[in-house]
Amino acid sequence: MSESIVPLVPELWPVFEDLFGKQGACYGCWCTHFRAPPAARRASDPQRNKDLIRARIAAGPPPGLLAIADGSALGWMQIGPRHDVPEWNNAGRGSAPLDPADAADPVAWAISCFFIRSGARRQGLTHRLVAGGIAFARQNGARLVEACPMDQSRDQRSTGLFVGSTRVFLKAGFAEVARRKPGRPLMRLTL
Repeated sequence: MSESIVPLVPELWPVFEDLFGKQGACYGCWCTHFRAPPAARRASDPQRNKDLIRARIAAGPPPGLLAIADGSALGWMQIGPRHDVPEWNNAGRGSAPLDPADAADPVAWAISCFFIRSGARRQGLTHRLVAGGIAFARQNGARLVEACPMDQSRDQRSTGLFVGSTRVFLKAGFAEVARRKPGRPLMRLTL
């Protein structure tokens, strides 16, 4: 099986849609949680979320990376400038930037979400997506990449670790720069 980590471009929508399935992953989120304010999320539904991410993918640039093998997506990682995921920057979140100016800085990037197909979990795919994300960020002029993973989770389903695991980011060279919430470090890799 030959695997590749590629940017999610509009032509790959069918592969992305298949990965997220009929439910839209994570209870119909379609990886839009950090894109809309709480009131909009409460008023939304899985179809609106799907339409939102599809429009975002069509508008470009790619909002993340897919791991693809044999024509099927095994996993997804949302990565890009912090301003593309505005809710990730809220002051009350553990993921809020240390420097508020980073929220609008196009070279301050964030890895905010993962979704791994159930049959592809526990095989190092998240590590490979992060490595691909670091290369993608460098190619696109990022000066730093941040993440706000979980130290541990009792829930090993996709919803339990949708932000990634601290150990994955440590292994990739990220360092903790803040800890505003228990078990949720803000981690950074300077490029």
